Amino acid sequence: MSARTTVLVVGAGPVGLAAAAELRRFGVSVRVVDAALHPATGPRAMQLWPSGLAVLDDLDVLEEAGRLGQPVRAMRFTLAGRRRFDLSLGPADQPLLLPQHRTEELLDRALRGLGGIVERGIRVTGIEQDTTGVRASTDGPGGPGVIEADWLIAADGVRSTVRTALDVEFLGEQVPMPLLLAEGRLTEDIEHGAVHYSMSEKGSLVYAPMRDGTVRIYTAVPPDTPLTEETVQRLLTERGPRGMRLARLDVVREFTSAERIASRLRVGRCFLAGDAAHTHAPLGGQGLNLGLQDVRNLAWKLAGVVSGALHPDVLDTYGQERRQAAEQTVRATHTMLRVFMLPPLAARVRDLVWQALESAGVLRRWFVPLLAGRRVRYELPGPGRRAGARAPQWALAHAPDHRLALVTGDAAAHWARALAARRPHLLTHRTAPHRGFLLVRPDGHIAASGSTAADREAVTRLLDALDATARRANSTDRDVRGAGRP
Repeated sequence: MSARTTVLVVGAGPVGLAAAAELRRFGVSVRVVDAALHPATGPRAMQLWPSGLAVLDDLDVLEEAGRLGQPVRAMRFTLAGRRRFDLSLGPADQPLLLPQHRTEELLDRALRGLGGIVERGIRVTGIEQDTTGVRASTDGPGGPGVIEADWLIAADGVRSTVRTALDVEFLGEQVPMPLLLAEGRLTEDIEHGAVHYSMSEKGSLVYAPMRDGTVRIYTAVPPDTPLTEETVQRLLTERGPRGMRLARLDVVREFTSAERIASRLRVGRCFLAGDAAHTHAPLGGQGLNLGLQDVRNLAWKLAGVVSGALHPDVLDTYGQERRQAAEQTVRATHTMLRVFMLPPLAARVRDLVWQALESAGVLRRWFVPLLAGRRVRYELPGPGRRAGARAPQWALAHAPDHRLALVTGDAAAHWARALAARRPHLLTHRTAPHRGFLLVRPDGHIAASGSTAADREAVTRLLDALDATARRANSTDRDVRGAGRP
């Protein structure tokens, strides 16, 4: 059976669900298929930083996520068994601890509220595409089939069948040492609202209490470490604060990770997102947030192209921008992992380095904004020193569609209103206490900034490049002018 849709999303994890829901929010027809008959269970990602929470906010489920999750207001560092320093997190940097299955439930509910559903038990077995669309061969409960779509988003995980079908290389290497993940309860309550980093001569341990009192624990272990309650208690004793004891063990498992990025994030009409596009060491809670920001970057561009407002060339920027973000994240988590896995002989040097970084303010100025997603800055052609950076909170507003927002002070309001009136399909305008202007994309990044006449002219040229209507008109004008030439 063949059915056509505008966008086919392959994979119904959090990234696939978010992609489908964002596109539905923008009025785009979407189908979502997943090979699994049921949503995955068990402990997976749980830390949502502000960059990921922004997607939940887009979909009007952030408030409920806040009720279900545990806000993190501090990072506590224990060195050699003694607490040495804390990093308080301001509102712009606070993550939320929310088990991934809860995040998926919220995103699935948002998708259903927007008229979408997940079709389960349908596995994509092959991909064909041309300049007009994509044909996905499938296998499911009803037998083989074909789904036709104008576009495809692959969010089918680190072992992506779509990535393989597109013959895209997954470049990088395995992380040499496995990590142990455990969940359970401790004999004594520990402070909620904090993620704890404990470093001893025997190794490093990260643990965080969730809202229900369960504690999630991560630590590096040699291969073939016995996955027992005794092992977990030994690791807590060796690497955790003094007196840390396990009362109940619910889950313990070992997993390996890799540091890889797809050689291409776009192949024709197909896009890779989330773990299908990149993977890295699971430290700092970065993976899920990186994938959700892939979605936020792509959805408004694809919706704008589908509507005919944005020129298709804008889709090329997805691969350029998100590769840059993925490379930054892989570098950061690689550095964190090296610190995490330092041998005992280097432990004293490690502790001195951590304390020196904290004393110099480097952790607060660099480490925290990096984790929170505020250091992702795209290389954009727009004018102004702030182009590519995250917009400040005062300049952000709920983006109802694919249009960019021109945020100005009163002095530039007349110019901005006139510009928005000429391009209602592309631009909105609002005022804020600001001397110049910011051109803010729906994903929260600044496309341009400035205050001078030259900056305003540059914004007009930038909008001309984005505007499919203007480019079609210019092309028609050239065709008409050239018709009488020999």
